[in-house]
Amino acid sequence: MPSRYPGAITQDWEPVVVHKSKPKAQALRDPKAVNQALRSGAGVQTVKKFDAGSNKKSSAAAPAVNAKKLDEGTEPAAMGRVAPELRQVIQKARLEKKMSQADLAKQINERPQVVQEYENGKAVPNQAVLAKMEKVLVVKLRGKIGK
Repeated sequence: MPSRYPGAITQDWEPVVVHKSKPKAQALRDPKAVNQALRSGAGVQTVKKFDAGSNKKSSAAAPAVNAKKLDEGTEPAAMGRVAPELRQVIQKARLEKKMSQADLAKQINERPQVVQEYENGKAVPNQAVLAKMEKVLVVKLRGKIGK
């Protein structure tokens, strides 16, 4: 019977080499892996982190500037409050119109607490709120009062 393959049959395979992947950094930091490397005599590198585990400010580094000090240096410490003259003008105009603080607040689309803060002098003046009050009370509240 004739052979199917003329000539000698040979395997023409090349060897396949399987490489192990490098261990990940987390696995290298594992105490078991470190101890095994020390026992086998392999080199183990240790690095001490700067100020690790401490909550101290570094005096050797560039002087760190406190954020609060920066804010105080560039901005005024307290915001301006409503002037006493403005408080009196708002209150007087509101009473002449026979309105309560709640009525005025409703007409200017603000909370009653806002009107109360303006009349007590606790609010920081907002030009938009003052403009609304000017329209409703028909009195000048922005700019120079008294002229």
